[in-house]
Amino acid sequence: MNPATSDLSPNRRRWLLAAVMSGLLLAMLDQSIVGTALPTIVQTLGGNDLYVWVVTAYIVPATISIPIYARLSDRHGRRALLLIGMVLFLLGSGLAAAAQNMEQLIGYRALQGLARAPWKASRSSSSPTCSPGAARPRCRARSPA
Repeated sequence: MNPATSDLSPNRRRWLLAAVMSGLLLAMLDQSIVGTALPTIVQTLGGNDLYVWVVTAYIVPATISIPIYARLSDRHGRRALLLIGMVLFLLGSGLAAAAQNMEQLIGYRALQGLARAPWKASRSSSSPTCSPGAARPRCRARSPA
């Protein structure tokens, strides 16, 4: 059995998995809502020429910062970075909702993208922690990519 796994009780393992999955749920809800409402938002803010940048500003920082957050979580702990990521994501969501023009919306979506990376990094690195060796493939199969 993995030493990191033996330190966690089954109850703590469930809480860890629930925390990571709740972060992913937040990100999926965000993408579903924004994907549906984005044409109306862009039309309201009058930035049809910047439409693609709203999506790109979210995806690029999220993709680039995943390895950075993974390294930081190894050094400083997953819990702290996961919580920081959730707070920054909610802050970015609130700011994006209050955006007055397309440039602000793009910037706040970039903040959301940066804040999403800890969830992806945590999900990937929490699999060995949340389950013992034989159950690890089932744990990975249940969590979304």
